Amino acid sequence: MMARLTHGLGSSHTPMLNMRDGDWARFEERDIPGKFLDKEGRPATYAMLLERADKALRDHITPALLDERMRAAKRGVERIRAAIVASGIDTLIVIGDDQAELYTNDNLPSILIYYGETIRNNPRHKGNPNPLEWWQNARGGYYVDEGETDFPVDAGLARHMIARLVDDEFDISTANRLRDGEGEGHAFGFVHRQLMDEANPLPIVPLALNTYYAPNQPTPRRCYALGQAIRRAVESYPEDIKVGVIASGGLSHFVVDEELDRGLIEAIRTKDVAALTSMDRAKLNSGSSEIRNWIATAGACEHLDLAWSEYLPCYRTEAGTGTGVCFAEWH
Repeated sequence: MMARLTHGLGSSHTPMLNMRDGDWARFEERDIPGKFLDKEGRPATYAMLLERADKALRDHITPALLDERMRAAKRGVERIRAAIVASGIDTLIVIGDDQAELYTNDNLPSILIYYGETIRNNPRHKGNPNPLEWWQNARGGYYVDEGETDFPVDAGLARHMIARLVDDEFDISTANRLRDGEGEGHAFGFVHRQLMDEANPLPIVPLALNTYYAPNQPTPRRCYALGQAIRRAVESYPEDIKVGVIASGGLSHFVVDEELDRGLIEAIRTKDVAALTSMDRAKLNSGSSEIRNWIATAGACEHLDLAWSEYLPCYRTEAGTGTGVCFAEWH
């Protein structure tokens, strides 16, 4: 018997999903002095975004609507948690990004698979405390509060995937441990801390894409091909297991781009490979770059149907800053 890739999932991992009720409106404290890239990838200040923004966005940030969307977003997290349990999978491949957390400009891999027996989660946010208490609390949602927790990794599948992806002519970087004092990044910590039962976690295969940082970001076409190769690798693994894959991150942020997000979801739903592989890379900038994780997952799940998805344009200021929050399941 060979392994089977039976389920796909997608979940945003914005710190907005870690926050306490009523705190979304406080993002103005961070956004107003912030620096951004606009929807076309051009540098912009908050004042510039505000000047260009549709005045109707004010209706999207009323206290009542912010609370309603927060509740809806947290229901989405719970639905993904339930879907992971109901899927009966034995292992979960997590496709996420590393935002200069473990890998930086002195050695920045385009595609990396971690194959240690475990991966550590620690309170890495406490090493750089933030004076905004509400923001420090949100950052902590990815990490354990104290000490260290070693989460299981499916090292056998990870090593097999590395070998098969190299055979498929992907240049894969690898790691089998973290440096002393380091813990996993937010894309993987979110899955462990928010989407799994920490007392009985599934083993994962952490796959890090460099979505953020030039000059070696994989193209949309390469991401989709990577997903296809992941499926081939899984289905050649000589173990009778059910494997899932999850896209961690996205969609558009830190400026919400509903057109981009809705176009992605529709292309996934209709299996429009041409649309997925030709997405404008200028738009896949800043946090919106995490859409690459979804494109790779769509490639891995092209044999499955999109069973459901939920999209929430979670604006948090009248300048249009926020996150396009999305949850999805393929089976």
